[in-house]
Amino acid sequence: MNVQEIVVNFSDAGQRIDTFLASKTGITRSQLQKLIESGSVLVNSRIVSQNYRVKTNDVITLTISDKETEGLIPEPIPLEILYKDDYLVVVNKPAGMVVYPSAGHNQGTLMNALSHYCKKLASVGGPLRPGIIHRLDKDTSGVMVVALNDEAYYNLIEQFKQRTIMRRYSALVYGNLKEDKGEIALQIGRSVSDRKKMSTRVRKGKEAITRWKVLERFGNATLIEARLGTGRTHQIRVHFASTGHSVVGDRTYGKKVELEVKAKKKIVFPRQMLHAELLGFTHPATGKYLEFSSPLPEDMTQKIKELRE
Repeated sequence: MNVQEIVVNFSDAGQRIDTFLASKTGITRSQLQKLIESGSVLVNSRIVSQNYRVKTNDVITLTISDKETEGLIPEPIPLEILYKDDYLVVVNKPAGMVVYPSAGHNQGTLMNALSHYCKKLASVGGPLRPGIIHRLDKDTSGVMVVALNDEAYYNLIEQFKQRTIMRRYSALVYGNLKEDKGEIALQIGRSVSDRKKMSTRVRKGKEAITRWKVLERFGNATLIEARLGTGRTHQIRVHFASTGHSVVGDRTYGKKVELEVKAKKKIVFPRQMLHAELLGFTHPATGKYLEFSSPLPEDMTQKIKELRE
């Protein structure tokens, strides 16, 4: 049995217990609701309902059976590891790789690879995504950090929450941006018309801030650098799509998968041109600031070369 104990702090008080635990463990709300109903979640040693609102200093005990944690199959998938110690691992995720198993993606994920290369993973974060603090979309490449033990997991979660993590992205967006730099501060929430998508047109969204600057212009496309002030799902993709400058190759929010250049030649983009270039954070154990970077992948470099030519 995998037993986790979580103490509620002042800033988290008032949340529904399933919502609170989902943010702390990475387990889905539907899974948590089943665990609560079965009595596998205790608050101060007592069974509670799904509607229970957590209070400051509540001690929550979460028990997950071994059967529920089965399913993460180690696979020797080639993976570029930038850094690894007993606390965390930093990887350069390639485009096309899903971060953790889900419906339709049971194998070939980043977590399948890490369960092969790392002797031990964190026990928190969810049965199929232990140690996952943040993620990159399947077709987004770049730097990611994964916790290898619970101490690192909770420390890094708090750093993300306090917005002390440095995250810098490179993106190719559609059109010619008028300004050389700017900030997009539009709330992001789940789309009302399509629950699989995020949107800025919501009544109750979460604060989202993206700061950007132009790196190079190509007339019908612009290479930009984006820094995240917050980390919402699909933030850069949704923010730039809302301004009419969607990420080139983004089939969900932009639809601009090809660009016409001179002599009516067309450049086709097989995936969204978005790359997590830099990630910086404080090491959970040593307190030392660490920073990791990844150069633009070959497919983005090639498309930029074609635009220049």
